[in-house]
Amino acid sequence: QLQLVESGGGLVRSGESLRVSCTASGFGFNSYHISWFRQAPGKEREAVSCIGSTDENVHYTDSVKGRFTTSRDNAKNTVYLQMNSLRPEDTATYSCAAGAVQCSESVVSTPGWASWYDFWGKGTLVTVSS
Repeated sequence: QLQLVESGGGLVRSGESLRVSCTASGFGFNSYHISWFRQAPGKEREAVSCIGSTDENVHYTDSVKGRFTTSRDNAKNTVYLQMNSLRPEDTATYSCAAGAVQCSESVVSTPGWASWYDFWGKGTLVTVSS
């Protein structure tokens, strides 16, 4: 009942910034907590961040803490991921996901949560050159 579309990916240099967006259509966007995942070729998919119903409930994986910021604008049915101080190791396809999963520290610190999400965007590619 929910469709997610990411946008904003591209090629940037190490140290630069980029903002990717996840825009939802369908029913019940405000009821879902949203997570950002990323996957690089040859590596497992990992949770980057998640956000609850407001900007006050946000969690980040350790590798992006202090550099990335997730926020949401429910009026626009959009969740954002602001990425600062980008590093080559951040290169990946970034996808947003929603499902019967509430945002908590466990989502970003414990592997295996991806299988619990029902709705996924196709992803947007972020490439960081060194």
